[in-house]
Order: sequence, then structure tokens, then C-alpha cells
Amino acid sequence: MFATLQRTVRPSLSSAAAAAGWRQPAKRSMGTIEVAVREAINQGLDEEMGRDERVFLMGEEVAQYQGAYKVTKGLYQKYGEQRVIDTPITEMGFTGLATGAAYKDLRPVVEFMTFNFSLQAIDQILNSAAKQLYMSAGDCPVPVVFRGPNGAASGVGAQHSQCFAAWYSSVPALKVVSPWSSEDAKGLIKSAIRDPNPVVFLENELLYGVAFPMTDEAQGEDFVIPIGKAKVEQEGTDVSIVTFSKMVGTSLEAAEMLAAQGISAEVINLRTLRPLDYGTVIKSVQKTNRLVTVEEGWPQNGIGADISAVVCEEAFDHLDAPIERVTGADVPMPYALNLERMALPSKEDIVSAVLRTTYRSK
Repeated sequence: MFATLQRTVRPSLSSAAAAAGWRQPAKRSMGTIEVAVREAINQGLDEEMGRDERVFLMGEEVAQYQGAYKVTKGLYQKYGEQRVIDTPITEMGFTGLATGAAYKDLRPVVEFMTFNFSLQAIDQILNSAAKQLYMSAGDCPVPVVFRGPNGAASGVGAQHSQCFAAWYSSVPALKVVSPWSSEDAKGLIKSAIRDPNPVVFLENELLYGVAFPMTDEAQGEDFVIPIGKAKVEQEGTDVSIVTFSKMVGTSLEAAEMLAAQGISAEVINLRTLRPLDYGTVIKSVQKTNRLVTVEEGWPQNGIGADISAVVCEEAFDHLDAPIERVTGADVPMPYALNLERMALPSKEDIVSAVLRTTYRSK
């Protein structure tokens, strides 16, 4: 099948595809437009599949059903069954198959219906994909992307509401990205597909339908965001808030509340968790002299714990107060919605952490 796949060229729009509901996208207008995160990822996938015939998608319900969260909508109709492949419910099987395809110069994109299910395939991700380039002395790159929703959704219980950011970003040779906005999502998925290394692409289910502004540049087919570069979403002078994914929005809301109290917060969107942009974080701490990290994941061995350690090693003399970490509760995720809300960081939690660190600096 994959020998055939390598020879497959980008098909033209067929009458059957048109009948199934796919339409050629209209020319994008100039200027900023609002685009939902799922649509931004879809744009990135579409553009990269058109650009490189080696790129193909596989996973549960990605083809005929258009994706469990409609991220792959229209791609099956446009590119056909050899490039958008529905799989059985066997994460270990199709992840191993995609990794093997990447060994042979293809560029698979694997969708996990949720990253909780990636645990079924963790041996293939960590041992077959991540370590192959090193163990082959650089002879065998593995350009595969593992993508899907990560972290808490809404009322789906402990087995479907875990953040795997710290898990995967602890592994050498994996790259790990976690977008927040639509521009993040499109620019990073394109970079991930082009990267010669295995990339874990952690999305957020609750962001899929959220629309963000996309500039004219971001609407273009050449738009990419470099892996390994954080973004300062808001400049500030009193405290650095460092976060990623959905918590970027929550942190910006907290920063607005803090501004009403006369506190200027700098909000950093990490975007990439491995390789993590420590330089941007340290530069910010050297300016504000205070640090608050925010994440949905558990406190022990978390992203914030790692950043705190590095800042203490590299910029301790610049700190005017102890570092504060805002995390999810150290419990399995409750099923009841009221308890779930209590287990996840809120903007009020972030404000309280900032007030503690600014109070202690006086």
C-alpha cells in the first residue's frame, strides 16, 4: 500500500468529492479574519498534503466521518482513501504502521481521538519513533506527527482528562508542541509535518471551536511558526506568567484583572514544550523579577516544576520573590462538573498566585 502511496500524486477535485460536500476553498481575502482552531489545523494539513505527496493522515474516523472533532473535514474527499486512512481501533497497530512508513521516507500524521489513547501506543512513540535516529547513528530520520486533543475536556472523567505535556516533553528526541491560538495551530502543524523528527502535537478539545484572528500573513500557504520559539502574548513589567495551550487565554484574563489592581503582567505562550524556549522565559524574569507558571497538568514533575528549576539555576539573582506554580489538583480528574472546575486552574487562582509573589517582594 505504501509503495503505491509514495507514487500517488495530488488528485484533482472529482465530481464524487463535490457531491460529498467538498468545495474548493475560496481565495482568502486580505486582512485579518476570524478562524476557529479546528479550521486552522485543517488548513495546515490541507496545504502540506498539497505541497508534499508523501504526507498522509491516518487514525480512527479521520476519513469518512471527517474526524471525531472535524479537524480532517473534507480531506478524504479531496485526497482519497490512500492518503486519508480510517484505521481499526488499535492505537498500537496504526502507530507502529505509521512509524514504519516514516522509516521509508513518508510523512504520516497520526490522529489520536484523545491523547489518553496514545498510552496504548506509547512503546511505538517512545521506542520505535523517538529513538530511531539516535540508534541508527543519524541514518534513519522519523518524520511522523502524533496529534490530537490533550488535557481536560468537559465532564469526561479521569481516564479522558489528563495532560500529557510533561510526560512526552521529558523524552529526548521527541519534539512537543502545544498551540493556543489559530495562528499557533496552523503555523506549528505545518512546521511539525516538515520536521524530520517525530513531533507530538498536543491540541485542546475545548479550543477547537474557538475563533481567533488570523493575519493576512498567517492565511498564506508559506506561513510557518518555528518549533522551539515562545511568544510574548502581552508585555508587562511586574511579573512573568508562563503558560501554554488553553491556559494562555486564562492567564490573559487574569492579567486583565491584575491590571485593574495596578499590576502589569507579562504573559508568555510557550507554544513548544520540547525544545522549550528557556531564553525567552529567563529574559522576561530578568525584567519583571517574578515568575508564575500555569498549567492544567499535575504539580509533581510538571512543566512549571522544570521551568522553576531552570530559572533558579540560571536567573536566581534576578528573583525578588519565590516562584509560584499554578497547576491542576494532584488528584485524578473528578467526573462531576463542579468538582472538575475546582480541579483545574482558574483566572482567580492565577491572580492569587501573582498577588502572593508581589506581596512577598515588598
